[in-house]
Amino acid sequence: MTWRALFVVAAWCIVVAGGGVIEVIAQAPAAKNPFEGDATAVKSGMGLFRARCADCHGMNARGVRGPDITQVWASGRTDEGLFTTIKNGIAGTEMPAQPRLFDHETWQILAYLRTLAASSRTEPPRGNAENGEKIYRTNCVGCHRVNGVGGRLGPDLSRIGAARSREVLELRIRGGVEGFLPGYEPVTVTPQGGQAVVGVKKNEDLFSVQIMDTRERIQGYDKTALREMQNNPRSAMPPFGSNRISESELDDLIRYLQTLRGFNPAVVQ
Repeated sequence: MTWRALFVVAAWCIVVAGGGVIEVIAQAPAAKNPFEGDATAVKSGMGLFRARCADCHGMNARGVRGPDITQVWASGRTDEGLFTTIKNGIAGTEMPAQPRLFDHETWQILAYLRTLAASSRTEPPRGNAENGEKIYRTNCVGCHRVNGVGGRLGPDLSRIGAARSREVLELRIRGGVEGFLPGYEPVTVTPQGGQAVVGVKKNEDLFSVQIMDTRERIQGYDKTALREMQNNPRSAMPPFGSNRISESELDDLIRYLQTLRGFNPAVVQ
């Protein structure tokens, strides 16, 4: 038997997984989760989710760094599309591919998420998106872009509504989160005999660093020509406390941000 024939046979073999779950290896995912409602699969999926997904989506899947995913089916997504998203990730976002997940493990995770979707209750959205857009244009557009319009010092927000939960957006705006994304690390460089330059780090290696300064100019520096390079521990985004944005204005701003879900052809419905 040739290696091609062996491959074809192997592609259709049945693999017995833990807990009595069986998986048929095929070239395309099933249209419907074969393990939905299977108590053993749900239990296995809970463990897999907590180990691989909870850091971003939270132990209850309501979102931490990543979005609330308890309502993905309510938004029109399909089992097949969600399977593909988990396996392949979403290009240009923090959602990574999961090539080491076996197909049956992916289905188990989705079977577990189905149980959360059935029991979760979503709060009605608060705030006025139209007024929130005005608040965004007053306070945020200088550093952030939406659909190609705005500044570049901060991350693009064109699909922030699909990438962050309300709780995380509120913490970020109020200044309760100190982290930052790669490519937006705040840094101050001081050339020999020159003045300090404040910006965000775009690239760095052992010998050089490239930053975008506050005027959005990309500048490169040889490290041997620097008197000092200071990596700032806090995000370049200032906190917007209640003295700058009231609670009702915060609701409006977040409601507007929640509408920004962009279009990403990599996301299969």
